[in-house]
Amino acid sequence: MTTITLPRKARSKPRRSKYTAATADRHVLYQMAVQNVEAEIDFVDETYKILRGRHALKLREDFCGTGHTSREWVGRRRTNTAIGLDIDRATLDWGLEHNIDPLPPATRSRVRLVNRDVLHPGRSGSRMDIVLAMNFSYWIFKTRETLREYFKSVRRSLVPGGIFFLDFYGGSEAYEVQREDRKVGPFTYVWDQNWLDPLTNHMRCYIHFKFKDGSRMDRAFCYEWRLWSMPEIRELLAEAGFSNSTVYLEGDDDDEGGDGDFQPVEEGEVCAAWLAYIVAER
Repeated sequence: MTTITLPRKARSKPRRSKYTAATADRHVLYQMAVQNVEAEIDFVDETYKILRGRHALKLREDFCGTGHTSREWVGRRRTNTAIGLDIDRATLDWGLEHNIDPLPPATRSRVRLVNRDVLHPGRSGSRMDIVLAMNFSYWIFKTRETLREYFKSVRRSLVPGGIFFLDFYGGSEAYEVQREDRKVGPFTYVWDQNWLDPLTNHMRCYIHFKFKDGSRMDRAFCYEWRLWSMPEIRELLAEAGFSNSTVYLEGDDDDEGGDGDFQPVEEGEVCAAWLAYIVAER
């Protein structure tokens, strides 16, 4: 029997996984575990078309972080433009390098990430068809006065007929100090509702990541929020001048989870956890 000896270079050691606490990029992990920009833009694009009878062109992504959603928007049609606003310069720089700069030049020219406070979006952030405030980021505003002022600023930034899209979560579990683990491909995402003051509804949440090699990335992200209620948000939208707000509630997949299908509702059901979009019309 002939024995075949492989060349030494073919006996290389297996590559070390890029998904370890030492090698993983927290922004990549966030985009994989938290965001679903394709489904989000599907909902935004389709809902605007249903309500207005045409496609939106200009979108502003508030609290944009890495600009992942803005990138998705400009990739849908050659007529789409996007601007993302965020006060975190380092995160914007990461987004520019990894999400925006790799785009083809013609697509890249239609998106901008700007280091700016969403309360003062400036001229470049005005005359929008759509403004987004996703991933519950607007909960950073902890007083009615500040949140109302933000909503007023958004309304001023929209063209007549413009639409403001927000996401929201609620249910009895939202008021509990708890941790939830969810497997995401080669790592585990951990949502940690670490602290809640029931007198103010101020809360502190963390995102951690755990990896197959046993390593951990603790407190990769931290959020200091107020846990708002749905009636409060809709009342403040009305006080800010929005003509109408509609709740699109996610359906149940019959396995204690959401099915990803958001439909307009007039009333909800009591349950432990639920997700919704709020669609506020100028």
